[in-house]
Amino acid sequence: MTAWRTEQGTALDRSKQIRFQFDGLTVDGFEGDTIASALMASGIEVIARSFKYHRPRGLWGVGVEEPNALVDIAGTSGRPNARATTTPAASGLSVRSVNAHPSAASDRSSFIDRFSRFIPAAFYYKTFMFPDWHLFEPRIRAMAGLGKLDVSNSGPPAAEQINHFCDLLVVGAGPAGISAALAASEHGLKVVLCDENPHAGGSLLFRDGSIDGHDGLEWARRSIELLRKRGAHVLLNTTAFGIYDHLMAGLNERGAKEKADRLWRVRPKRIVLATGAIERPLPFANNDLPGIMSAEAALAYLRRFGVAAGRDIVVASNNSLAAETAQALAQAGCKVTLVDYRESPNVKLDGVSVVSGKSVVRAVGRNRVESVELSDGSTLSLDALLVSGGFTPTVHLYGQVQGKLKWRDDILAFVPGTPVEHVAVVGAANGDFSLSAVLSSARRAIDDQPEAPAVASDQDMELGIVAHWPKPKFKGRVWIDLQNDVTAKDIELAARENFISVEHLKRYTTLGMATDQGKTSNVNGLALMAELTGRRIPEVGTTTYRPPYTPVPFTSLAGVRGGPLMNPVRRLPIETEHRESGATFQEYGGWLRPAYYGSKERQREIAREARQARETVALFDGSPLGKIEVIGPDAAAFMDFVYYNTMSTLKPGRCRYGFILGESGIVYDDGVLVRLEEDRFIVSCSSSHVAGVHALLEEWRQDQFDKNRIFIHNATAETATLTVTGPLSKALLEKVGLGLSLDDEHLPHMATAWGKYCGLPVRVTRVSFTGDRSYEISVRADQAAALWTSLRSIGKGFDATLLGVEALMILRAEKGYIIIGKDSDGMCRPMDFGLTAPLQKKRPEFIGKRSLLMDEAQRADRNQFVGLEVLDELGALPTGAHGVDRSSGQTRSIGYVTSSYLSPTLNKPIALGLIERGLSRHGEVIELQHLGQIRKARIVSPCALDPEGARLNA
Repeated sequence: MTAWRTEQGTALDRSKQIRFQFDGLTVDGFEGDTIASALMASGIEVIARSFKYHRPRGLWGVGVEEPNALVDIAGTSGRPNARATTTPAASGLSVRSVNAHPSAASDRSSFIDRFSRFIPAAFYYKTFMFPDWHLFEPRIRAMAGLGKLDVSNSGPPAAEQINHFCDLLVVGAGPAGISAALAASEHGLKVVLCDENPHAGGSLLFRDGSIDGHDGLEWARRSIELLRKRGAHVLLNTTAFGIYDHLMAGLNERGAKEKADRLWRVRPKRIVLATGAIERPLPFANNDLPGIMSAEAALAYLRRFGVAAGRDIVVASNNSLAAETAQALAQAGCKVTLVDYRESPNVKLDGVSVVSGKSVVRAVGRNRVESVELSDGSTLSLDALLVSGGFTPTVHLYGQVQGKLKWRDDILAFVPGTPVEHVAVVGAANGDFSLSAVLSSARRAIDDQPEAPAVASDQDMELGIVAHWPKPKFKGRVWIDLQNDVTAKDIELAARENFISVEHLKRYTTLGMATDQGKTSNVNGLALMAELTGRRIPEVGTTTYRPPYTPVPFTSLAGVRGGPLMNPVRRLPIETEHRESGATFQEYGGWLRPAYYGSKERQREIAREARQARETVALFDGSPLGKIEVIGPDAAAFMDFVYYNTMSTLKPGRCRYGFILGESGIVYDDGVLVRLEEDRFIVSCSSSHVAGVHALLEEWRQDQFDKNRIFIHNATAETATLTVTGPLSKALLEKVGLGLSLDDEHLPHMATAWGKYCGLPVRVTRVSFTGDRSYEISVRADQAAALWTSLRSIGKGFDATLLGVEALMILRAEKGYIIIGKDSDGMCRPMDFGLTAPLQKKRPEFIGKRSLLMDEAQRADRNQFVGLEVLDELGALPTGAHGVDRSSGQTRSIGYVTSSYLSPTLNKPIALGLIERGLSRHGEVIELQHLGQIRKARIVSPCALDPEGARLNA
């Protein structure tokens, strides 16, 4: 391709020059250029390498249909795999070709193409199975992929997200879309008009045509101004990438330069799709060489960007629309030959040599096209070959609203078939290619009896297409999917191996699975499969159109609500007091909590806290624990339904430990239920599950309970809970003076009572997560600091320590207390923890009961909760180490370690785990494996300290 700049270019501002780098080469251009048009104008022919064979590739298209020209843009605001045809060129860009090293022009992996006969479609399914796929996997994965992600690239800022409601959404700002939007605005409707290009006009940007006496471009400009005056939203550089339930459309508005994209969620009452059509390639040998381009794309490059594709050009076409490309290039000073596949095309063009009734059978050249062979054996030399194999209406969005397609033989394409309520498809997307038909169909989508605009006849031509599909056993390699290197022979192979279903064909050959989603390749592939199987093209069918239509940046989908804005860290009411005490904070279940206190080495401080808590007394902030109140006449029955255990028998002032299950019978949460009164309970759930349990309670309240007899209030945030634990906890609290008796007779273990502090009510609950005597004091959040200060001050006389979460984890593990989500997984049921009685004896229905009776839940070989006694001298077991069974000669996992610590109290390692049939295997020695190391441990009871529970009342 010997491309060159002309004096044309409606998209360019020639007063503003730009310069950037591509594969180390300097590229000059003008403001308004895309990366692709600037590369083309600079004479750079090889701009990419194909995915599989690393063949040299040049430009094919001018927009999102481009299958070849993907590039990586370096820099802090760059991005990988940007499509060069839609990315604006700008000064200072550092652009590199993808899938090529060191450059597209001289790719070291180009030798792979020599072995193409040995690596056809699906070769990887057959070749690398012996002796082991994993031997080949690392190298294959290293070669796969396209662009490379620069980890230092911060990318653009997060996108703004907008929810918008309107009467009509029009997708596509070509003549059809603009006409439909104008008609709707005349009726006073709220209109959103979007287009993926930076300028409105669609085909009017590069094709001849006049409307209402105005040049097409001028008409488009005037119409857009009028629409904006009428209050319409005109969104350019905006792609409608998907239509979802209830006609909600996702639009991605691309930001200019370093600005963020913007995500629009538009909910219209009606949608008009004016998405146009995409030109198809023609099948012939070597049809992927650089210099072979879409004829319509070449016309757009000429008129929009002032770049002629070459000086000696052949235009090959099986339809009427390519004639305009040939004429325009001839007028620009190019030598042009039109090879018209039709026998009697009736084409008269000034300065163009017309060859009719013949077709191109082979392109000749190595790294660029140099000549073509025609069906009559003649040869034409050239420096650019422009092809037009017909047009495929862009029906992706129509398919996403469950529209069904039909085949039209007169245009050789799929078009919308069955009507879809509130959705209309107009213009070329509906198979109309003359300008008058386009405008007429657009008006009819809005008005039943529209007034047709005056349209000049210079673009009113029929498509006049003749079929020219890929043929079986064609001599040479005919490329169907240019990005994924799918050839006609690959489709023939799929047919021989009976992968004739369109969905099987897609996955077996990867036809249409590239980043362009087969926009230029699918119909040719379907036509060849139809020929191979003796069917018509519509009988082969089409694949499912799924969003997104084009790739959408993650920053656009993520929006601004990321990190703390999406999931804000929750803070303790007395965080300041903890910081003043030297706390090191970590995030636990969404809460910022003290991990440990002190300035010494982390493990030493944690061990000190755990040891001192066992010996004297410890103060712990348990405010994140759930405090969800359930109140009402039916509260007791509701608690029976929610919990695995029976809770209605609980007496007021008492507590009971229980499990909450999901519908599948999996343990969702555990915790203590407090019954304050006959009709008032407090669900004390895990800190990280408060929101989930609250939602679960609200959901099930609606299932079979009267909402007027059960009321739920989440009091977690408004109430602080401070825990005093250890042998001296009772003595310390008696000094504080809470206005109630702490004797075992008045406040036994698993009981609750009301007291007072500074004249305000406090609830004191005798529960323990450490295995020692413990008291949880729940106080109004704004009073927590005063109570904490008092506890600390009085605690000095008892050698009290502050207890962080990490030391608490050791204390609870010594007692074998579980943490849901750490000592359980997504398969654990209550019986796996040894709690079988409720399933056998509980009469009221409860969540998940039926699932617990299924065969899966009753399996004898389930992983069950146990303790693990370390038998070697290698220290604590690694968390996550797998128990293994090697008796059969192969290593099989029989469970894994869930928690593991060095116990300061017992002065030895302790561990908890889920082990196959563990409850019946106490005393058995098993092997554990971690990173190749084999360890030994004995299965024991989870409780390693005080199994009699004497310390609870000490």
